[in-house]
Amino acid sequence: MVPINFPHVNAGNGENSYAQNSLLQKKIILKARPYLEEAIMKWSVSGFPNCVKLAKLGCSSGTNALLGISKIIDTIHEICQTMNIESSEFQVFLNDLPGIDFNNIFKSLPSFYEGLMEGKEGRMGNCFVTGMPGSFYGRIFPTCSLDFVHSSASLNWLSQVPAGLKNNEGHIYMADTCHRPDVLKAYSEQFQKDFTSFLGFRSKEIKPGGCMVITIPGRIIEDPSGDDFCDLWELLAKSLMDMFADGLVEEADVDSFNLPLYNPFEGEVRDLIEEEGSFNLDKLETFEESWDPYDESDKLRSGQNVAICVRSVTEPMLATRFGDAIIPHLFGRFAIRVSEDLSMKKRHYYLIVFSLTKK
Repeated sequence: MVPINFPHVNAGNGENSYAQNSLLQKKIILKARPYLEEAIMKWSVSGFPNCVKLAKLGCSSGTNALLGISKIIDTIHEICQTMNIESSEFQVFLNDLPGIDFNNIFKSLPSFYEGLMEGKEGRMGNCFVTGMPGSFYGRIFPTCSLDFVHSSASLNWLSQVPAGLKNNEGHIYMADTCHRPDVLKAYSEQFQKDFTSFLGFRSKEIKPGGCMVITIPGRIIEDPSGDDFCDLWELLAKSLMDMFADGLVEEADVDSFNLPLYNPFEGEVRDLIEEEGSFNLDKLETFEESWDPYDESDKLRSGQNVAICVRSVTEPMLATRFGDAIIPHLFGRFAIRVSEDLSMKKRHYYLIVFSLTKK
């Protein structure tokens, strides 16, 4: 399989862009804020460097790219004020794949800098932001150059569609109707390889005693077949098969299309951190967010909300395989299927948040 080297999300600020449809990701960042603050408090015991070097991995585009960073900087500044010491300066690195819409982020920097300084009466340390394009499944930074790393809702994206994936016809992920152990095995092994590589490369880049706080869509049950995350992608697969039935896409294209993502079981995450061995696992917990970030009571509207969120993070991949023309029809059908599903039960994403300290 060829590694994924193009961004998954829709660029720009249009109505279908990730920037305009990432409320779910924003809510995930905000809900994980207490874990960021707790990790920073623990790290502060040894004192902050004069210049804190932060990295946001998988920053994507839009205002969320800087949201987590602003929370980290605010927390460090507040601790410095409480301790009556001068605030550190900050060097921030925003990382994602080279094709991501970095210009969209850079245009927001003046308002970001202004927001950081607001209410701080000139006591805020200088902040400098730069982009660092590249895959976080490889080396990005010099050895021992980072103090703090943050990543949210990004590590579920794999470096590639699992190698050797077979017998998944009519599905695009691990489906509840697809009880094939080889499909789960292929996805699990690709995640294990990618996550271990991620930890290994970060262990070279983060200073001893440095921190990482990561939030990743996962699952709380070991068997993925009954998981809401899997069910969501099965609804998209069924929408594609509807289009095949109407002669709008080729069955072979659907059968050979698989998503390069994986939602790990929390036990997998614990085990892989321990096996890789470069970090101490300080804390790991789970929380949930609704499929529909607006939590609409109108299920038709709720299905549309979910559909546009999913479209904003998958359209480039789907358009590359099936063409641009089918996208509006596909997500119209998907919205209806999601609405019907939500009318029967409440659906959630499960998030795993964990903090690590470099040994």
